[in-house]
Amino acid sequence: MEVSDEGNVTRVQSLAQSGLSRVPPQYIQPPQTRPVRQPDPTQTLPVIDLSSFDLAAVAHACRHWGAFHVTNHGVPPSLLAALRRAALSFFIDTPMPEKLRYACSPAAPASEGYGSKMLASTSESSSTALDWRDYFDHHTLPLSRRNPLRWPEFPPEYRETVARYSEEMKGLAQKVLGVISESVGLRASRIEDAVGEFYQNVTVSYYPPCPEPDLTLGLQSHSDMGAITLLIQDDVGGLQVLKGDTWVNVQPLQDAVLVLLADQTEIITNGKYRSCEHRAITNPDRARLSVATFHDPAKTVKISPASELINESSPAKYRDVVYGDYVLSWYTKGPEGKRNIDALVLDS
Repeated sequence: MEVSDEGNVTRVQSLAQSGLSRVPPQYIQPPQTRPVRQPDPTQTLPVIDLSSFDLAAVAHACRHWGAFHVTNHGVPPSLLAALRRAALSFFIDTPMPEKLRYACSPAAPASEGYGSKMLASTSESSSTALDWRDYFDHHTLPLSRRNPLRWPEFPPEYRETVARYSEEMKGLAQKVLGVISESVGLRASRIEDAVGEFYQNVTVSYYPPCPEPDLTLGLQSHSDMGAITLLIQDDVGGLQVLKGDTWVNVQPLQDAVLVLLADQTEIITNGKYRSCEHRAITNPDRARLSVATFHDPAKTVKISPASELINESSPAKYRDVVYGDYVLSWYTKGPEGKRNIDALVLDS
């Protein structure tokens, strides 16, 4: 999810490699959003075995966390490893002039390619501190959006690996949304039917070592805009999710896929399940890599609470919204936690 003014943005990886001992002022978070270095160590994210899933466990995870790991998910571990290798090779082994061939367009938000800056400088959030990360965003589904020529051609297997990964993640997203639907008392296809054809992006985020991790964030606090996000990460760690008013570290789990409920699923379930507010902290010694696969509605789709979940004791909690309008609001106002979906809450 990106960006404009990319031509004027220094890549974070270049800053980190320059040997600076202090982060530039534009990356320093205001005091109220700086990371807490001692999150609650007693809490761990739920793990759901998809080969023998427990609907009650899924419901609990969706209600109280908005996030959970899935194991035995059917995606080959060799493919997860291949994608991480290919993505890391782009950031580590590819010279900067070659990387810049794939730079995001400065003319439009959410443009495909290599970038660093999330929000347009003309937004209300132009004063927001920049994230300490670089990324590569791939438009993968529908196939009409997919143009592998816009993706790196090194290493040689890069494009084929991303295409295979895209298809596997689509199948997993369908499977997980079916389980989530059933766990909230809907038919298995209900949430996917409401979302419609997936608009899928695969976004690789690279977080270089940071000399002042207590002052920065790799990714500011937000909930994702769409329906569901599937994420894998390396062994470095740095992702945090908000549970109540406490940030909890998401420990990397070998070969698992992290499920993050996004805002449209919160609307469809009428708030019975909540989208997950999350952020990424930085590391003073090691770079971190993560890959997030977003599954969103088309911009013309209208999202509303499922009628099956609305009755006298449970009235509609959110107003209907056309997804394209929601996206425009996100890019205009910036994320800032869950304020975009909170703006849709109806007066009780």
